[in-house]
Amino acid sequence: MRYSDLLADWLQDLGYTHCFFVAGGNIMHLLASISERFTCIPVVHEVTAGIATEYFNESSTKGRAFALVTAGPGLTNIVTAISGAWLESRELLVIGGQVKTEDLSRGALRQRGIQEINGVDIVKPITVQSVLMDRILGKAEFSRIVRAGSTDRKGPVFIEIPLDIQGRDVVPETLVMPATTSLDTSLPEIIREQVAQLIRDIRSASRPILLIGGGVHREMTHRLCDAFNKMGVPIMTTWNGADRISADHPLYFGRPNTWGQRYSNILLQQSDLLIALGTRLGMQQTGFNWQEFIPVGRVVQVDCDKSELEKGHPKVDVPLHGDANTLLEQLAVANLGDHHEWVGYCRMVKEELPLVEIINKTREGYVSPYLFVQKLSGLCGNDDIVVPCSSGSAFTVMMQIFGQKRGQTIVTDKGLASMGYGLGGAIGAAFAHPDRRVVLVEGDGGFSQNLQELGTASINQLNLKVFIFDDNGYASIRMTQRNYFGGRYVGCDRTTGLGVPNWEKLFDAYDIPCMRLLPGFAEDEQFQTRFNNPGVSGFIVQIDPEQSYFPKITSRVTETGGMASNPLHLMSPNLDDEKALRVFRFLK
Repeated sequence: MRYSDLLADWLQDLGYTHCFFVAGGNIMHLLASISERFTCIPVVHEVTAGIATEYFNESSTKGRAFALVTAGPGLTNIVTAISGAWLESRELLVIGGQVKTEDLSRGALRQRGIQEINGVDIVKPITVQSVLMDRILGKAEFSRIVRAGSTDRKGPVFIEIPLDIQGRDVVPETLVMPATTSLDTSLPEIIREQVAQLIRDIRSASRPILLIGGGVHREMTHRLCDAFNKMGVPIMTTWNGADRISADHPLYFGRPNTWGQRYSNILLQQSDLLIALGTRLGMQQTGFNWQEFIPVGRVVQVDCDKSELEKGHPKVDVPLHGDANTLLEQLAVANLGDHHEWVGYCRMVKEELPLVEIINKTREGYVSPYLFVQKLSGLCGNDDIVVPCSSGSAFTVMMQIFGQKRGQTIVTDKGLASMGYGLGGAIGAAFAHPDRRVVLVEGDGGFSQNLQELGTASINQLNLKVFIFDDNGYASIRMTQRNYFGGRYVGCDRTTGLGVPNWEKLFDAYDIPCMRLLPGFAEDEQFQTRFNNPGVSGFIVQIDPEQSYFPKITSRVTETGGMASNPLHLMSPNLDDEKALRVFRFLK
């Protein structure tokens, strides 16, 4: 039996159902075998194969996907996607081709075989496992390598398979042997006394908050939705945990973040006990000024990775190494005390500080991005999958304003914060859920970096609605150059040499219907038809290139060239003194 056939059988046994790929000579045996066993989706560029795979696995409840790329440029093109999955702790299996074993340079030369490059060493720092399979492996060893990326703290796995190994004839019976060692998939158990002490601490706290991160499973929070009411503790989410609780839940109080919601940031900073579940509390979450994170309280962090608990920023008073899901289940059935006064204060602050701030100015004839997202939130259904891209002004507006509904799935990749992620991710989510509508919102600059995949969306007739913020280029970069360099614009829009396409012509080239949205778009019958009917549609949102984006954390350039930032609760513009007195009650 050809070894590539056997490897494909083993991948089926491991639960894989889909493969995103770009064909190439150094994977010809693998591709032939895989195409007979899996739903195979060709994409135009390898980075999309990786991004689509990540989003497929992150959103899917049925099946798993992997990416298949050839040697050399096939591997180098997918490195960005591997980086993103590494930072987000998400499963991403990448199988790569390689030149014949006799053509491997093995470090003696820069290159011996055609298209040869040492892919294993390139991605080793950003993978859980990176392996050159230059010999025949048995099922047990192969399975251990693959499964390493889906246990404990998830992450990418890269397996590089030389062409002659793929095509070698093997005797299957000699390779299917029982594993001599098992892969430990369990997380450390948080001891009972630690749990009991945490319950006592919450009960005695005056202003506790639960911060739910992406490490808490969707099915867990959906099952505990009614229990949250009984717990009686304000709940917030990270951006990766945005869909764990609906925006209309009576105990939901937003998404704090460096680019977060003002009211949520202010409330978080007044907590006297923060319980952070399944979030690594990175600087995007705590603010660059992490020294002033939770200034009047204590931090309890629950994470599956001990190194995140010991990194030193922010200061963590009670680090708990274990499964946040198990702990949340235990808290859900415990008596956490009476915190109705604190909940009442949180509701007052939420009402005082609306998400859409009137300070933001939009010139006549343009669509306010804030009002657009607010309207889009109402138009989206409970079963939609929402992909709010991963960087830029479109991303931050989505995460500040979008009101998630129960049943929706929201997937983003904010750690790497790469432009160009949105379309590939939306394609992956659409294949994972062919019966659901996928809504993508991305800026024109970011979308331009992966726009060729409109062909993939079109030829597969995906149920995908693409909203592009057309603000003439890189809005976030333009704001930085305006705020810190006196408006000396460089390479950020058409006037400074950035080639952004004519969007209507681009969509037309792929036979995708496209329309430009102006103020009042929601009442347009053509828009309603295209948004609600199946299929791919493009919507170009006319955004003012001079649009202001507030609130935000302000920073200043220091004498040493670094940046000094305000703490999370001090967003610009400043609140008036009277309002500040009301909403900063527990802050000095």
